[in-house]
Amino acid sequence: MWRILLPGIAMIGVTYAFARFSFGLFLPNISSSIGITESEAGMASSAAYIAYTLALLSSSYLVSKFGDKRVVQFAGLSAIFGLFGIAVSQELYLLVCSTFVAGLGSGWASPAFSQVATTSLKEEDSDKGNTWINSGTSFGLILSGPIAFLFAEQWRVAFLLFAFIAVIVLIWNTLSISLEESSTSGQNIFKMSVLKKAKFLIFSSLLIGYGSSIYWTFSQTYLTVNYNMSSHASVFFWILIGASGILGGVAGGIINKFGIVLSYRITLVVMSIAIAIITIPNLMTIYLSPILFGMSYIFMTGIFIVWGARLFKVMPSMGVSLAFLALGIGQSVGSAIGGELISLTSYAFSFILYSSVCFIGLVVPINKLR
Repeated sequence: MWRILLPGIAMIGVTYAFARFSFGLFLPNISSSIGITESEAGMASSAAYIAYTLALLSSSYLVSKFGDKRVVQFAGLSAIFGLFGIAVSQELYLLVCSTFVAGLGSGWASPAFSQVATTSLKEEDSDKGNTWINSGTSFGLILSGPIAFLFAEQWRVAFLLFAFIAVIVLIWNTLSISLEESSTSGQNIFKMSVLKKAKFLIFSSLLIGYGSSIYWTFSQTYLTVNYNMSSHASVFFWILIGASGILGGVAGGIINKFGIVLSYRITLVVMSIAIAIITIPNLMTIYLSPILFGMSYIFMTGIFIVWGARLFKVMPSMGVSLAFLALGIGQSVGSAIGGELISLTSYAFSFILYSSVCFIGLVVPINKLR
């Protein structure tokens, strides 16, 4: 099993933590080096989200057309070219194109690996496999934090290093995953029958995406503005999110033992608490918050993968694509509204309000699964 899981964990770390999330860590230095405005930097960041969305929309078709291994390879190649492009960017146009290419990989990788877990692992191991592979984001965050600390000013070196690691990870996955062409035909994920089947999964993913968005987007700014946290402490905060997220890898085993319903509700409560307690001006709660958030967020995305895979057993990539697409839409809308809400009210009020939004997920019924 680990012959598949370890390279899968590494690929998720590369496509999510390196190719998508690390751009924000280096953004101040990238902006000053290339000479772009905050608006132009936002354009580069949004290009990655647009690519992620388009990749999710096409992932099920690509898996059915080319097979899961080929789509994993597409994800790895997009990360390599995107990261290399960011490293050599001298002006805005190439930077935007590069963040777009880099963002494609994360949208292809998760659905493809949900299919890999179905085709390459025993049925009793598929849930554990899915959630451990999903925890790769945490391992990537842990590694990207120190690299950002060491190479903040030499950001081009950092992205070249990310690209080199991506090449190694692509080769590793190519050697580890068997080439099995999918025997299923692609379905339109927006077909009414598909959406109806996944309606509770989609609604819950939207809620969690919206509620968690304020933490991903504004938590480090909040710490700087309200608590005068240094850049070094901010990187440590980022690493704590990643390190605690590794615990999300055990989600599959927890789900199998306690059931998906109880696992979902407990994780939801923990995430809501994590978002709220960052507003308490106490050193213990300030550092407990990222630990709880990282753990619960990765755990929750693992639950969504298992939920989607159980809904669409033959083509699990469809359920994962829908869940992650809804999660991304919720985060995009939540970030935009969160910025306006903070400017109109306060950071503390906004974080507590978003924490309350997560609690709404407790009323979402979960289909009877397996």
